[in-house]
Amino acid sequence: MTAFNNIHEWIKKFPELSSVVALRETIWINPGLKKMNETFTLPLNNTDMEEGKAFMQRYAPFIAKIFPETTAMSGQIISPLVEIENFRNNRNKNLASKISGRFFLKRDDALPVAGSIKARGGFYEVLRFAHKLAVSEGLISEHQAADFNLPELKTLFSQYTIGVGSTGNLGLSIGIISAKLGFKVNVYMSNDAKDWKKSLLRQNGANVIEEDGDFGVAITKGRKETLSNPYGYFVDDENSGKLFLGYSLAAFELQKQLKELNIPVDEEHPLFIYSPCGVGGSPGGVLFGLKMIYGDAVHSFFAEPTHSPSVLVGLVTGKKEKISVQDIGLDNLTEADGLAVGRPSAFASGIIKKLVSGIYTLQDELLYHLLSGLYQSEKIFIEPSATAGLAGPEKILTTDYIEKKGIVPENITHIAWSTGGSLVPASIREKFLKREK
Repeated sequence: MTAFNNIHEWIKKFPELSSVVALRETIWINPGLKKMNETFTLPLNNTDMEEGKAFMQRYAPFIAKIFPETTAMSGQIISPLVEIENFRNNRNKNLASKISGRFFLKRDDALPVAGSIKARGGFYEVLRFAHKLAVSEGLISEHQAADFNLPELKTLFSQYTIGVGSTGNLGLSIGIISAKLGFKVNVYMSNDAKDWKKSLLRQNGANVIEEDGDFGVAITKGRKETLSNPYGYFVDDENSGKLFLGYSLAAFELQKQLKELNIPVDEEHPLFIYSPCGVGGSPGGVLFGLKMIYGDAVHSFFAEPTHSPSVLVGLVTGKKEKISVQDIGLDNLTEADGLAVGRPSAFASGIIKKLVSGIYTLQDELLYHLLSGLYQSEKIFIEPSATAGLAGPEKILTTDYIEKKGIVPENITHIAWSTGGSLVPASIREKFLKREK
């Protein structure tokens, strides 16, 4: 598609694109949002989630055995939910519209082993593949858990190569778990992937293949090369239902945490979720899971860089994965490496367009401002791309969304989803924090 030569026609047809093309921060409220009592179809359902939850519970003892850092959590890949009242109060000092209600951070930056939200979907898909191979060898039945450390399974897995295209965090997740199980693993890294993530992958036994192009180039090459191998399995961030389902299981975890805090979630006490967004798979999966549990009481907003608003462009135009940010003249260059993708997920887009309440974009400098503000107020460090959700409440308060929905602002529970950062080396942390100063 060569839309750039006709950019004025695109803007005339979709006026929302005018600020996007001009790289201005934009807030888009989704006119296609469906109510959960409407008739529409989705490729997954509650039964899929319950089965996925049971699968991960069966393999929790094995995860605890191979990753001792998960022992305290009985092999579960879970993260804390923490209130960030100091951060909210500091933001309120400089905001015309004050953030009401409680404000929490869902700390997937602290997820064990891989240190990001990608541990959820990545571990789930690789374990599913390993399980399928064990079943095919007749070593277990479908509803049993295998001991993947058995010599015959290690020999079997060593014949297979798992491939993945990544800007960083998904590569870490897939690379670490695949190598640990005994698979060969190739991680095709885009040109914006950080050097420390490549080094960490190599230390964990993954083969890192560096690409000159962006995420689209990395995933296309990775998909082609992996699928040309009869013993290749490609974890496809643009098309994977298994990744998506793995992310959705976070909804069960959050539901338990909210109950423990005695926080009600219903239409009078809504949940507002703000998620950093790359291709849309991880925030889309979380959104889907929460909608399955809480229905219309969940209002979800995605956050994208002004230079890489791939899901926003895909949904505004209705082209979804068939249009890239480059098609409307954007360069897809951002310091938020986890969000530096030019084209949305084909699988996730069809679901997101029915469930997401809106999308907003941010300049890179705001990401660093939020990073510094969170560290100063709460002593929590997260990487730049993970801060994007922190701007959610103040962004949505500048619109009439809450008023139109008849929501009492004080009744909202705000949750910014922090997607990564615990594995960032100390020297780079210092560099990030000094940048704001």
